[in-house]
Amino acid sequence: MKLTWLGHSAFRIELDAAVILIDPFLRGNPKFKGDFSEATEGATHIVLTHGHDDHVGDAAEIAKATGAEVVSNYEICVFLQSQGAANINPGNTGGSIDCGDFSVTFTQALHSSGTIFNGQSIYLGSPNGIVIKPKHGPTLYHMGDTDIFSDMALISEIHQPKIGLVPVGDRFTMSGKTAALAVKRFFTFETVVPCHYGTFDLLSPDPSEFAAAMQGSPTKTAALQIGEALVF
Repeated sequence: MKLTWLGHSAFRIELDAAVILIDPFLRGNPKFKGDFSEATEGATHIVLTHGHDDHVGDAAEIAKATGAEVVSNYEICVFLQSQGAANINPGNTGGSIDCGDFSVTFTQALHSSGTIFNGQSIYLGSPNGIVIKPKHGPTLYHMGDTDIFSDMALISEIHQPKIGLVPVGDRFTMSGKTAALAVKRFFTFETVVPCHYGTFDLLSPDPSEFAAAMQGSPTKTAALQIGEALVF
């Protein structure tokens, strides 16, 4: 499995014959300076945690260009279908979807979800975290945008993820200190990658608070540069 951070909460995962894009907010991300075509090339699936613009991002454009399957909650899938994403595969909290080389399970997240479209506020379902279980490779948990919650212990018990993608930017999600508490108290990750920081001035500029709070933990903290990859 190859995992590439594309900035904010966006990741590219390459495993077996699948290329998964999670929350592909690229063109609107002021910190993403990479090549859009290269980042999205060969996408087979687009997995979305919730309906905010900085997470749905370029999903409709990518889906139309590549034919990638959109995997998200029902409301987001139908909304993107109306924007031209023909290939949708909806689910909801607690459910799992078999995507061939991997499965996606929707977990809860403490956040909100919606967008403004044509001047109107549109509800886009409940926010989610996502668990990706490859047929070959470690299980990954993208927390989405969330605060800490005690049922993270159940997510850990049920799914036993080894890779955690963790929001640390504060204001709209957990702070770095709280995110580290969540990781250390509830999970046995082998590697955690902090995300959702530094994109806008309202967010924490870097993951230093999270990294400092993770010191002494057996879990490896991998604070990536945009475009940097890990191989598992």
